[in-house]
Amino acid sequence: MTSISSFYRSSVGCKMVMALTGIGLVGFLCAHLAGNLLVFKGPEALNHYARTLRDYLPILWVLRVGLLAMFVLHIVSAIRLTQLNRWARPVAYTNKKNVRSSLSSRTMMLSGLVVLSFVLYHLAHLTFRWTHPEFRELGEFDVYQMLVMSFHSPYVAFFYCLSIVLLMSHLHHGIVSLFQSLGLYHGGLQPVIRAAGAGVSVLLAMGFLSIPIAIFCGWIGL
Repeated sequence: MTSISSFYRSSVGCKMVMALTGIGLVGFLCAHLAGNLLVFKGPEALNHYARTLRDYLPILWVLRVGLLAMFVLHIVSAIRLTQLNRWARPVAYTNKKNVRSSLSSRTMMLSGLVVLSFVLYHLAHLTFRWTHPEFRELGEFDVYQMLVMSFHSPYVAFFYCLSIVLLMSHLHHGIVSLFQSLGLYHGGLQPVIRAAGAGVSVLLAMGFLSIPIAIFCGWIGL
């Protein structure tokens, strides 16, 4: 146990934990988007999907706890890695230049904090229905109507869209960092990995953004 704890507290250990939890979180995003896109098929399809998840509530809660654990480990590892990097260089650069670093890599901490606030709001919004008391008057599985009512608000729609853009910026850099942690980011693989990271991020962004935009513009309604 001591060796495992020591490995986790090391820079390499933190990177590996972030890489593995990152893979799990990307998998969740893909599965979550696949379910959410059922909104384009209408209320029956989306609500049937929600009811099906509820039919396996114990399994659903196991998945939720596992997802929460991955999310917490990802955040804790990121904070730990930042601390280790600062301790390794206690004297800051006098003239720091970001010649080769991308915008997404320089804003990872900011985008991560926004994503965290987005996740917390998302849970309060649609899972526990704390932010919209009127949701409690709806049927338990009327997820379709909840989405339509929510994204008619310009504030909610804008916050979701902003959060998705920052999340995908975070993901883009995270995919590159994942391959770096696994020792696969070298030589001719670098442009392929960068292109793959950009492609995955853009596709997921388009999928997630299509829902609030379509509802706010009236293309999807009650």
